[in-house]
Amino acid sequence: MQRVRAEYQPKLPKTLQHTVKVKQGDATQSVADQEEIQKLFPNTYGLPIVEFEVDDAPSRVEEPFNVGIILSGGQAPGGHNVVSGIFDGIKKLNRESRLYGFLMGPQGFVDHQYMELTAGIIKDYRNTGGFDIIGSGRTKLETPEQFDKGLKILEELNIKALVIIGGDDSNTNAAVLAEYYKAKGVDVQVIGCPKTIDGDLKNKWIETSFGFDTACKVYSEVIGNIQRDCNSAKKYYHFIKLMGRSASHIALECALQTQPNICIISEEVAAKRMTLDNIVSYIAYVVSERAKLGWNFGTVLIPEGLIEFIPSMKQLINELNDVLTEHADEVASLEEMERLQKVHSYLTPVNAELFKSLPKAIALQLTLDRDSHGNVQVSLIETEKLISEMVEKRLEEMKEQGLYSGKFATQHHFFGYEGRCADPSNFDADYTYALGYNAAMLINAGLTGYMSSVRNLTAPTEEWIAGGIPITMMMNMERRHGKMKPVIQKALVELNGKPYLKFASQRETCALNTLYQYPGPIQYFGPSEICDRPSMTLLLEHDKIS
Repeated sequence: MQRVRAEYQPKLPKTLQHTVKVKQGDATQSVADQEEIQKLFPNTYGLPIVEFEVDDAPSRVEEPFNVGIILSGGQAPGGHNVVSGIFDGIKKLNRESRLYGFLMGPQGFVDHQYMELTAGIIKDYRNTGGFDIIGSGRTKLETPEQFDKGLKILEELNIKALVIIGGDDSNTNAAVLAEYYKAKGVDVQVIGCPKTIDGDLKNKWIETSFGFDTACKVYSEVIGNIQRDCNSAKKYYHFIKLMGRSASHIALECALQTQPNICIISEEVAAKRMTLDNIVSYIAYVVSERAKLGWNFGTVLIPEGLIEFIPSMKQLINELNDVLTEHADEVASLEEMERLQKVHSYLTPVNAELFKSLPKAIALQLTLDRDSHGNVQVSLIETEKLISEMVEKRLEEMKEQGLYSGKFATQHHFFGYEGRCADPSNFDADYTYALGYNAAMLINAGLTGYMSSVRNLTAPTEEWIAGGIPITMMMNMERRHGKMKPVIQKALVELNGKPYLKFASQRETCALNTLYQYPGPIQYFGPSEICDRPSMTLLLEHDKIS
């Protein structure tokens, strides 16, 4: 399979198959906090959106130039094809251009750990999953010392541009780096590529982040398998937690593909100001109603970040983030019960009361080490077990009241890493290759502080629109480590958006019936309508299905 798959030639938009010229649009501004963002990015703020068009002038050979790349953050299917696209793009412009990869993420850039990526090396990684061609890492590029150390290796290797392939935080770092070099008058360009399986890096010009399509298809295959088993054994409720800390795009897409009995959407929980008790009551209601029909089985999808979207829990977690940042050394040295008591003593009365009411296991998980952004590591919180245990307790109470007479046995699953490094779907293989090739054209156009943008993604690949958008236009100010910082605004599930409305329209029917869908494995060979099909989220957003 890997040998045959390596021979797949990703399709490019028609524009990128020719010599291109730049068409500039209007000046841009950030999505929020315009005054603050402009002050922080005086040299790269307000740049225009650009779109590539076919250049009718005779083709020409450009001067050779060298490019460096960083794979940043968690893996996402298609990263290797971004690298392949950049390589092919710069070689198309001039065969003497060279590509360097910094090893194990941004830290390799700072520590001058790199390798040249040649045709022979890249050949073995085309159309494969993972980031193992050079590795990835989560080091944040945010200090002048890091920027200056990185600049030394860029100058040593005569690198004209650095491409950062990452998510919202990694591309925020790309914007900061581009601004820093521009302010210093250094002739180094910085380009970003939109990567995250979570799907929360998107807007009008970034219609989807790469890896989302593949990861959702992987998860949906396994959910379908579980649902087939569920419908065969007819004795378990499967509580399935899905990756996605900051948004529920993965859970929503998987629900659209598989039609489970229940899917909780975090953004809806926040909008309706639902409590944990509200969520438990809803699930218990569905379980009891299915029991009346003789169905003591079902599937429940839960977004990874659900607990942060429950308003009261979100307030508690925000304060915990600040408390644990300020008192990190003091709290880290304490035993479990002492740690809980100490953290409790620093909380405001309302949050202290909520914290004290939580089960010990969940309270401890909320006090674990923070991630690199200073946030609670929600993937370590077993939300699916917490909710199923609370549902079980509620059903026992209902049984005592004569309101429930079914059986309730559970299985728990967390699908996260399983989808990160899958071989990319044809859609992601094409999309990532186009993003990389397009990044090479942005570099050749002399741009910096831009994100590679390929859109019109529900049309045939030849009709995709290539270009770039200023990263600053996606930014707002958010609190990180207790301080306000510029970051790319995360795209949440829109409750008036067509994907959510489609899900909501069939929610009750799916809850009280067994209408499971079984997507099966990703198809690489066969009819285009099956093999090249993008996510249902994209199809619904672009009115391609109803």
